[in-house]
Amino acid sequence: MSETVQQTSAARAHNSRISGLEPAAAEAAPPASRRASGGGSVLHRDRRFFILLLLPGVVVSVATIFLPVLYAIGLSFYQANSFIDTPVFVGLDNYVRVLSDPGYWHAFFNGLIYAVATVVLQVVVGIAIALILHQPFRGRTIVRGLALTPYILPTVVAVFIWKWLLDPNYGLINAAAAFFGYPNIDWLGSPLLAWSSIIFVSVWHWTPFVTITFLAALQTVPEELYEAAKLDGAGPLQQLFFVTLPVLRPVLLVIILLRTIFMFNKFDIIWLMTSGGPLNATEHLPLLAYNKTFMEFDIGGGTAIATTSFIFLTAGMYVYLKLFPLEDRE
Repeated sequence: MSETVQQTSAARAHNSRISGLEPAAAEAAPPASRRASGGGSVLHRDRRFFILLLLPGVVVSVATIFLPVLYAIGLSFYQANSFIDTPVFVGLDNYVRVLSDPGYWHAFFNGLIYAVATVVLQVVVGIAIALILHQPFRGRTIVRGLALTPYILPTVVAVFIWKWLLDPNYGLINAAAAFFGYPNIDWLGSPLLAWSSIIFVSVWHWTPFVTITFLAALQTVPEELYEAAKLDGAGPLQQLFFVTLPVLRPVLLVIILLRTIFMFNKFDIIWLMTSGGPLNATEHLPLLAYNKTFMEFDIGGGTAIATTSFIFLTAGMYVYLKLFPLEDRE
């Protein structure tokens, strides 16, 4: 009997100790729902803070890019003689009119040739310079800085420097040619020479962009790949075409895409050098849209030209990314 009483009292004491620990354990370990709700609130605060950081940039982009683009597209369906004139809705008449104009297609192919020629030269020359600057030699840092000088110069400054150098009467290039017995050349006086000069100045001015981008990408290529290629007997050209370019393919595709878009839309250098001359020989779509809108006061025609240029670029970019995806597909 005494043993039974002792066992009963021991069991009660053990249960009391357990029941006393249960509230403390419950307070020490919060429920899973409480932890989940706390994590969700932190995630919600982070998302809200991220949106607040993006908001100023989104507002500025909408106000300065998207709304003007939509406004210009809307104007292309109207006929107006000025921006304060009451526009008259004409539907697709402006598009039919500009697309049936031979001058439009002349400007389109001028811009296409200009973009292709400048981008090809920029990529080839830029990669060659980047490969040279990637090699170790004394003074490499200084040379890399000097290689960026044309790109740092404002376009207006660069163009007027070259216009002075190419001047047929007192330009340094013609002075040097006269010293060696050659006659003066009007570098901007004929269509072929004007286009050659514009393309040369464009390549000189914007090739450093390709150089610095490709040079930065070269730093990411593992040296083990070059060592393995050397063990297989690969020379410098083989390393370039079978190691460097395949590894940097996404970077190269992005460079070509961006430079093509920029050069097709490039307005300032052609306007400053020739204003589309001689005899509209160097006129391209951005310059044609400018002349239509601000010189001839054909608001609908000018915005229709700009809209078709935007459509061509968007379609071309889509086809380009389909043909050359940035990521290799297995």
